[in-house]
Amino acid sequence: MPRIYLSPSLQEYNTYINGGTEEQVTNEIADAMEPYLMAMGIEFVRNRPEMTLGEAIADSNSEGFDFHLAIHSNAAPESMAGMLTGPDVYYFASSPYGREMAEIIADEFRTIYPNPEKVDAVPTTTLRELRRTNAPSALVEVAYHDNPQDAAWIKENIQLIAAALSRSLARYFGIPFAEPAVE
Repeated sequence: MPRIYLSPSLQEYNTYINGGTEEQVTNEIADAMEPYLMAMGIEFVRNRPEMTLGEAIADSNSEGFDFHLAIHSNAAPESMAGMLTGPDVYYFASSPYGREMAEIIADEFRTIYPNPEKVDAVPTTTLRELRRTNAPSALVEVAYHDNPQDAAWIKENIQLIAAALSRSLARYFGIPFAEPAVE
């Protein structure tokens, strides 16, 4: 079965306009993903909140993972704070596997985000978590935490976001999506 490195944001200093931090909320998303991953037989390792980004990248590179999935939320530049909306899914520009996953995630997010036309898959060469990881990778910015509507959407839809990311992994690896067992 596939093995992934799950990397929620380590940015405890990025605060949500409606309370909480990027690190806290993206860890809630990763927590909500775990039952889906286990139900599908996807093995995973997660970064830890006390890690630096360099340590998380080294941890990801220390084993042969099939994919590295980073989960973040976005903030606009200061001059546009609170004005931008929508999920962006980044991939390393020269990575066909990263691009494939980014497009799958964007496709899944278009089914759950209120304004599907705002969801984009974006190539980049600057994000360290995409450029330095050995495994193919994608970094999803689930929406803007400095925008009141987006921040509320993220916090009200943790489970929906986790399911969309888990469905994306199932599609990418060509395995059936499975709901977690209800206890």
